[in-house]
Amino acid sequence: MALHFSARLSQSIRRILCVQLQLIHKTPTYCTQTTSALLSPSNLDSNDTIESNPCLSKNIERHPRSEPVGSVFQTWMGDGFPVHRGDIFHAINRLRKLKLNKRALEVMEWVIRERPYKPRELDYSYLLEFTMKLHGISQGEKLFSCVPSEFRNKLLYNNLVIACLDTGAIRLSLEYMKKMRELGHPISHLIFNRLIILHSSPSRRKTIPKLLAQMRADKVVPHVSTYNILFKIEADEHNIDGLVRVFHDMKRSGVEPNEITYCILATSHAAAKLYTVCEIYVEAIKTSMTGDNWSTFDVLIILFGYLGKVKDLEHTWAVVRARPHVRSKCFLLAIEAFGRVGELSRAVEVWEEMKSTKELKSTDVFNSIISVYCKHGFLDKVCGLIREMKSNGYRPNAITYRHLALGCLKAGLKEEFFRTLELGIKQKTVKKVTRSTPWLETTLSIIELLADKGDVENAEKLFEELEKAKYSRHTFVYNSLLKAYAKAKMHRPDLLRRMILGGARPDAETYSLIKLIDQFKT
Repeated sequence: MALHFSARLSQSIRRILCVQLQLIHKTPTYCTQTTSALLSPSNLDSNDTIESNPCLSKNIERHPRSEPVGSVFQTWMGDGFPVHRGDIFHAINRLRKLKLNKRALEVMEWVIRERPYKPRELDYSYLLEFTMKLHGISQGEKLFSCVPSEFRNKLLYNNLVIACLDTGAIRLSLEYMKKMRELGHPISHLIFNRLIILHSSPSRRKTIPKLLAQMRADKVVPHVSTYNILFKIEADEHNIDGLVRVFHDMKRSGVEPNEITYCILATSHAAAKLYTVCEIYVEAIKTSMTGDNWSTFDVLIILFGYLGKVKDLEHTWAVVRARPHVRSKCFLLAIEAFGRVGELSRAVEVWEEMKSTKELKSTDVFNSIISVYCKHGFLDKVCGLIREMKSNGYRPNAITYRHLALGCLKAGLKEEFFRTLELGIKQKTVKKVTRSTPWLETTLSIIELLADKGDVENAEKLFEELEKAKYSRHTFVYNSLLKAYAKAKMHRPDLLRRMILGGARPDAETYSLIKLIDQFKT
């Protein structure tokens, strides 16, 4: 692989190679490869601290990127402060979270070169990690080849495989895994997590059962994170039966769910309008919460909006607002949740509060309040927001137009509805948006209004989006289409067969609608 290196970084890499680095990843690096990216205290000596002094980390983050990081350490030590291992670990985790990989590599190069303390396995592992992230697999393998044989153990191999998988090099990763088996090194569950994620696309999903079988063959102990990935895959497919199956497998394996598990299960059942089951999982979230996790509070705000629990929503929002710094995303979720429970005035209050405390940085910020107004039919309010959006330098996107189309249809503006809908369709939209639950729910709301008017043609056009996203697996979604045929008094013989083949289960309403449609057979 041909790689282009800057002169300074190349020199640093060569200096490091000359001293034969003791490269090795340790278990904490496994964690940092995942979403949480936290360093466990159990992996440090009793004399080490996770955060000796956060000031060094802040100084590194604030240092101009065009200047070498060594001057930060010189100033720090010049002021009489030692550079502890905990300072470096804290700084690296912060830089990783901020995706400042180049600066993290500079920090580790300085540590290995200047040796403010005796480098250990985790120090070298960080160097290997960021070298591979910036300079690719080829350079990482060169570093790996310079490791003395006594350090080429299970930890280094596991992290090398993970780094290869992060670049999408599946074949090379499988070769290293084969070598690990030959050497008798155990394989981490995080490697299989990466493999499952890489095979989560529809075209590759059939490989996942084989990966799970290989996981058992390698005697890899099941982990809750593996099951959470499987849950997310099924949730993205709107497959409630698949979620239940994975949950039973999880229980059978003796793995205990965590708050992430319950969050995925709760949101999936809420989107499927299975509110009783959702409430049970909401209670499980409350009992399994560990600390004040931003993401968990975000999910609870969404769920209380679905469940119509105004008091719980107010309480959760009050807890979030009591924090020193509230993210813009939390405001957006609260606006949408209050709009969902019918508290329009509260949604507007949160919007006004957000405007007074946060910078309006994108179209999506405006889309949150626009969605609320459109769902409640206040199209006149939306016009002012569109003008305000444009005055801030932003333009409506596909999400904006989809909400506006719903608002126009609710207001009975049929011509404006078709024009706005067409404008949104012409916008470039990534698959992540068109398969998101808010987008699908807005589209379903439009289909329901079209169904009430007996507009089968346009309902079918929009229903194609729901089928592609597998959202039509929910029975209530398919029933909306059946209502369009019933209202139009139009017969179609394959509707029930089409529904079953699409993965939806007919219910009493389905059969009632099918019988009604059959009456229009000529």
